Amino acid sequence: AGERFCVRNSGANTVVEGVGDHACEYMTGGRVVILGKTGRNFAAGMSGGIAYVYDPEGRFSKNCNMEMVSLERVEDETESDELLSMIESHRRYTSSNVAAKIITDWNNCLPHFVKVYPNDYKRVMEQMKEAEVEAEKHIAFV
Repeated sequence: AGERFCVRNSGANTVVEGVGDHACEYMTGGRVVILGKTGRNFAAGMSGGIAYVYDPEGRFSKNCNMEMVSLERVEDETESDELLSMIESHRRYTSSNVAAKIITDWNNCLPHFVKVYPNDYKRVMEQMKEAEVEAEKHIAFV
Protein backbone atom coordinates (compact mmCIF):
# COMPACT_ATOMS: atom_id res chain seq x y z
CA ALA A 1 0.00 0.00 0.00
CA GLY A 2 1.08 3.59 -0.42
CA GLU A 3 1.73 6.55 1.82
CA ARG A 4 -0.86 7.36 4.49
CA PHE A 5 -2.56 3.97 4.40
CA CYS A 6 -5.62 3.81 6.67
CA VAL A 7 -5.40 7.47 7.66
CA ARG A 8 -8.55 8.30 9.63
CA ASN A 9 -9.70 4.68 9.48
CA SER A 10 -12.78 4.53 11.67
CA GLY A 11 -13.83 0.91 11.40
CA ALA A 12 -12.45 -0.98 8.40
CA ASN A 13 -10.53 -4.21 8.91
CA THR A 14 -7.73 -4.70 6.40
CA VAL A 15 -4.56 -6.66 5.68
CA VAL A 16 -1.70 -5.36 3.52
CA GLU A 17 1.86 -6.41 2.83
CA GLY A 18 3.63 -3.14 3.51
CA VAL A 19 2.91 0.57 3.90
CA GLY A 20 4.63 3.89 3.36
CA ASP A 21 5.01 6.82 5.73
CA HIS A 22 2.20 7.98 8.04
CA ALA A 23 0.13 4.75 7.98
CA CYS A 24 -2.69 4.54 10.53
CA GLU A 25 -2.39 8.28 11.18
CA TYR A 26 -5.40 9.60 13.14
CA MET A 27 -6.98 6.13 13.09
CA THR A 28 -10.01 5.87 15.41
CA GLY A 29 -11.28 2.32 14.84
CA GLY A 30 -10.96 -0.95 12.97
CA ARG A 31 -8.13 -3.44 12.68
CA VAL A 32 -5.11 -3.18 10.40
CA VAL A 33 -2.64 -5.99 9.78
CA ILE A 34 0.68 -5.15 8.10
CA LEU A 35 2.59 -8.18 6.82
CA GLY A 36 5.60 -6.19 5.64
CA LYS A 37 7.64 -3.08 6.25
CA THR A 38 6.30 0.26 7.40
CA GLY A 39 7.42 3.78 6.70
CA ARG A 40 8.13 6.39 9.34
CA ASN A 41 5.59 8.11 11.60
CA PHE A 42 3.34 5.05 11.90
CA ALA A 43 0.32 5.62 14.20
CA ALA A 44 0.76 9.38 14.63
CA GLY A 45 -2.41 10.63 16.30
CA MET A 46 -3.88 7.11 16.48
CA SER A 47 -6.59 7.16 19.15
CA GLY A 48 -8.58 3.98 18.42
CA GLY A 49 -8.56 0.64 16.71
CA ILE A 50 -5.62 -1.75 16.74
CA ALA A 51 -2.82 -2.38 14.28
CA TYR A 52 -0.73 -5.54 14.09
CA VAL A 53 2.65 -5.32 12.39
CA TYR A 54 4.64 -8.41 11.43
CA ASP A 55 8.17 -7.48 12.48
CA PRO A 56 10.53 -10.48 12.30
CA GLU A 57 13.57 -8.18 12.16
CA GLY A 58 12.57 -6.21 15.27
CA ARG A 59 12.86 -2.80 13.61
CA PHE A 60 9.28 -1.53 13.67
CA SER A 61 9.55 0.52 16.87
CA LYS A 62 11.93 2.93 15.12
CA ASN A 63 9.17 3.81 12.63
CA CYS A 64 6.34 4.12 15.14
CA ASN A 65 5.22 7.45 16.58
CA MET A 66 4.90 6.49 20.25
CA GLU A 67 3.14 9.67 21.37
CA MET A 68 -0.31 8.04 21.78
CA VAL A 69 0.30 4.29 21.51
CA SER A 70 2.00 1.40 23.24
CA LEU A 71 3.57 -1.64 21.61
CA GLU A 72 2.58 -5.05 22.93
CA ARG A 73 2.75 -8.72 22.06
CA VAL A 74 -0.33 -10.66 20.97
CA GLU A 75 -0.86 -12.97 23.94
CA ASP A 76 -4.63 -13.45 24.16
CA GLU A 77 -5.78 -16.64 22.39
CA THR A 78 -9.00 -15.08 21.07
CA GLU A 79 -7.05 -12.14 19.68
CA SER A 80 -4.48 -14.49 18.13
CA ASP A 81 -7.29 -16.47 16.47
CA GLU A 82 -8.83 -13.27 15.06
CA LEU A 83 -5.45 -12.15 13.71
CA LEU A 84 -4.88 -15.53 12.07
CA SER A 85 -8.39 -15.44 10.57
CA MET A 86 -7.72 -12.04 9.00
CA ILE A 87 -4.47 -13.31 7.49
CA GLU A 88 -6.22 -16.45 6.20
CA SER A 89 -8.87 -14.29 4.52
CA HIS A 90 -6.14 -12.18 2.95
CA ARG A 91 -4.52 -15.36 1.60
CA ARG A 92 -7.84 -16.65 0.25
CA TYR A 93 -8.66 -13.39 -1.55
CA THR A 94 -5.18 -12.53 -2.85
CA SER A 95 -3.21 -15.80 -3.10
CA SER A 96 -0.52 -14.06 -1.07
CA ASN A 97 2.69 -16.05 -0.65
CA VAL A 98 3.63 -13.89 2.33
CA ALA A 99 0.39 -14.78 4.11
CA ALA A 100 0.79 -18.46 3.19
CA LYS A 101 4.25 -18.60 4.79
CA ILE A 102 3.00 -16.96 7.98
CA ILE A 103 -0.02 -19.27 8.19
CA THR A 104 2.12 -22.36 7.64
CA ASP A 105 4.51 -21.36 10.44
CA TRP A 106 1.96 -19.60 12.65
CA ASN A 107 3.31 -20.67 16.05
CA ASN A 108 6.78 -19.37 15.21
CA CYS A 109 5.53 -16.21 13.47
CA LEU A 110 3.02 -15.05 16.09
CA PRO A 111 5.68 -13.76 18.52
CA HIS A 112 6.95 -11.46 15.74
CA PHE A 113 3.65 -9.55 15.55
CA VAL A 114 3.64 -6.19 17.31
CA LYS A 115 0.29 -4.95 18.57
CA VAL A 116 -0.02 -1.18 18.24
CA TYR A 117 -2.54 -0.21 20.89
CA PRO A 118 -3.65 3.40 21.49
CA ASN A 119 -3.27 4.20 25.19
CA ASP A 120 -6.67 5.86 25.70
CA TYR A 121 -8.44 3.17 23.67
CA LYS A 122 -6.79 0.47 25.80
CA ARG A 123 -7.93 2.21 28.98
CA VAL A 124 -11.54 2.40 27.74
CA MET A 125 -11.53 -1.24 26.60
CA GLU A 126 -10.22 -2.34 30.02
CA GLN A 127 -12.92 -0.29 31.79
CA MET A 128 -15.61 -1.85 29.59
CA LYS A 129 -14.29 -5.33 30.36
CA GLU A 130 -14.31 -4.59 34.10
CA ALA A 131 -17.90 -3.30 33.86
CA GLU A 132 -18.95 -6.51 32.07
CA VAL A 133 -17.39 -8.63 34.82
CA GLU A 134 -19.19 -6.59 37.50
CA ALA A 135 -22.50 -6.87 35.62
CA GLU A 136 -22.09 -10.65 35.39
CA LYS A 137 -21.42 -10.80 39.14
CA HIS A 138 -24.54 -8.76 39.79
CA ILE A 139 -26.67 -11.01 37.56
CA ALA A 140 -25.31 -14.09 39.31
CA PHE A 141 -26.48 -12.74 42.67
CA VAL A 142 -29.98 -11.77 41.53
